[in-house]
Amino acid sequence: MPATYEPIATTTLGSAASSISFTSISGSYTDLILALNHSSSSTSGLVVLDFNSDTTNNNYSGTVMIADSGGYSSSRYNGADNVNQHFISWARTEWATTLVHINNYSNSTTYKTFLTRNSNKDGQVGAGVFLWRNTNAITSVTVKGSAVNLAAGTMATLYGIKAA
Repeated sequence: MPATYEPIATTTLGSAASSISFTSISGSYTDLILALNHSSSSTSGLVVLDFNSDTTNNNYSGTVMIADSGGYSSSRYNGADNVNQHFISWARTEWATTLVHINNYSNSTTYKTFLTRNSNKDGQVGAGVFLWRNTNAITSVTVKGSAVNLAAGTMATLYGIKAA
């Protein structure tokens, strides 16, 4: 990662687990980057994100685009209780790589926006733009399975982007 990216924490799962959480995140960076190399432990479930343990209905919305050799699609959702990242793991047991860029995360006067980019070994790619309707500074990020565990070997690293 560039010199402006400061690693905050890394977790690698030794066995399947329901979630990975980064807590007590300092507000001393401009943005956060979450890098994931992950898979789910089952073909029936989703990988989701939430901030500050907020699972309030209507607080998350987003637009996603997915493409592979068979074509492309997009979808939009509004009023969710988490960031439903079905396009990250595609509800399969294959491995995927995802970057989540959380903009202006420590600002306590605006809603938070974040971008995702991802791909898997089968050539599928995805991108998304999301909104968390909350003005609180983000102090924790949780990646979790919804009706599925994250697979053993899943790795998550949280980076802070240093202020210039």
